[in-house]
Amino acid sequence: MRNIYHLVVLFAVITTAAKAQTSPEIKEMRESEAKSAHAKMIFSANQNTANYDVTYHEINLDVDPAISYLDGEVTTTFTALEAMSQVVFDFDDNMVVNAVTQNGMGLSFEQNSNDELIITLNTSLSMGESSSVTISYEGNPVSSGFGSFEQTTHNGVPVIWTLSEPYGAMAWWPCKQDLNDKVDNIDVIITAPSEYTAVSNGILLSEEVIGDNKVTHWQHNYKIPAYLIAFAVTNYVKYTHMAGSNFTPFPIDNYVYPENLASAQEDTPVTVDIMDFFEETIEPYPYNDEKYGHAQFGWGGGMEHTTISFMGGFSRSLIAHELAHQWFGDKVTTGSWQDIWLNEGFASYLEGLTVEHLDGDNSFKTWRFWNNTNITSQPGGSVYVPAEDTLNVGRVFSGRLSYDKGAMVLHMLRKKVGDENFFTSLQTYLDDPELAYDYALTPDFIMHAEAASGMELDEFFQDWIYGEGYPTYNAIWNQPENGIVNVTLHQNQSHSIVSFFETPIEIEFIGSMGEEEILTFENTQDDQLFSEFINFEVVDIVVNPNFHVITGDNSATMGMANLEISNQVILAPNPADNFLQISAPDFLQINNYRIYNVLGQLVRKSTDFPTSGRIEIDFLAPGVHIIKCNTSEGEIVKKFLKK
Repeated sequence: MRNIYHLVVLFAVITTAAKAQTSPEIKEMRESEAKSAHAKMIFSANQNTANYDVTYHEINLDVDPAISYLDGEVTTTFTALEAMSQVVFDFDDNMVVNAVTQNGMGLSFEQNSNDELIITLNTSLSMGESSSVTISYEGNPVSSGFGSFEQTTHNGVPVIWTLSEPYGAMAWWPCKQDLNDKVDNIDVIITAPSEYTAVSNGILLSEEVIGDNKVTHWQHNYKIPAYLIAFAVTNYVKYTHMAGSNFTPFPIDNYVYPENLASAQEDTPVTVDIMDFFEETIEPYPYNDEKYGHAQFGWGGGMEHTTISFMGGFSRSLIAHELAHQWFGDKVTTGSWQDIWLNEGFASYLEGLTVEHLDGDNSFKTWRFWNNTNITSQPGGSVYVPAEDTLNVGRVFSGRLSYDKGAMVLHMLRKKVGDENFFTSLQTYLDDPELAYDYALTPDFIMHAEAASGMELDEFFQDWIYGEGYPTYNAIWNQPENGIVNVTLHQNQSHSIVSFFETPIEIEFIGSMGEEEILTFENTQDDQLFSEFINFEVVDIVVNPNFHVITGDNSATMGMANLEISNQVILAPNPADNFLQISAPDFLQINNYRIYNVLGQLVRKSTDFPTSGRIEIDFLAPGVHIIKCNTSEGEIVKKFLKK
């Protein structure tokens, strides 16, 4: 049982944590950041779009926020990856295609029930040859749950906004929306009634009032996947912060509803502090020659559209999360929904780093506590999404696994390899020319983590990313003589797929006068014995006191024999050669024993104890060893030297 002192400390941590729990906006985001109804998740990469590479889109949209409808014209430039006479786009068959042209000539086309737009080219293309087609269309896009295309109101004023992750882009424009082809650059040109402001990706090139309408031209000149292209139109009020003082100065443009202007202006300035921290810690903002921005929209979470995050609110945690995605998710994008933790786990950990930077160690400990609590609320589940679950929105965007566990695994990696190596791995991962402004898979990050640290990390990632569950520790300890504390760590796993988590684990030693000392032990096998010198009387120990490791409800038991009894157990000879003779008083029954090397690794385990008390040790390597005897009076630990 933990003493009163430790209970008071733990209560203080939990009380502080209760005040700093994740904001409602983040909770809603983590529960539903699929941002698409289950019906849309059944889409998988269309093999019929695999024979070309998209290089450019010009997206012209004519919308009125008061009407759930759009007229569109999309010009797409693409390069053939093989000989082709047709080009196929993903496009919801709810939308009506009026015409398709190539070099001004009309083309034949058809739409099918598989949400494909199949266009017959006027001349076949050879591999490496490029061409452009222009598609004119209209309709009321089908909204997929959280809003591929939403027309609604705020404070009685109409608003239209889009949110296409993971497979909602095809609801409102013809595109190629798999995770293997980013578009090199885009122009988004929006025509809307003149009283409204239109927001999209990239840099604002022009706003021109023509009659009753305003034509707004946005341009983005970095590679971007279809699901990160977005627009919103309403009566926004715009205000700007300047950021990037340590690198290239650039604007943070905030587009908010007029009724929320005052509160937003109180909440958003922290974006500059977070941006500066991310730039100093990771690398300069990837789109600093364009902008970063927020656009308010009618959803409770947020969405990291490249250069413009759509925000349901402006809590600090949500600001940090969506900003982090500009690096992890937008610059380097998950190449598979199985690897979604490369987006969400990383953004979630940068939330935690923001807490550490702005609030200090105690608040960061609180953040780890709540993450650990959520992760261990269920026994199974891997960070990596199994292939059969990639059509399940709730599983792909699992707050417990993709977000919280992914984030905590990154923290554990940081503790394992050290701060310098960890942050170097993030920097080289983002700067890798094969990954930057492109796609990545989990092995890509593992490669950079191993290169930065010089460590073999396969087992770590197999256990914590691909494996399921977490360990729970039972520590049996005693202090049989002044200063020496013996601790045996027993580990249970919450899921059978991982046989043992080889993880450095902290143990806090608490003294009778309130002394504290925390040591880290390299726990490499079950029932590993550790002996350490502690220069005070220990009355309790705590496993994982700072929540640096994902663990269940650990326990600590003072279960070893007392010093008086331990002194009556004699080992002879010591030093020993081929055998060890153990003698004990008649009242003490020795049930079995275990022998450990000086590293605490188990080298011999018995199921019983010889009646003669003689133990053969000729198999042992020369050096110091430890024998732990399980007795009727508790555990007795002794050291001996093998000659």
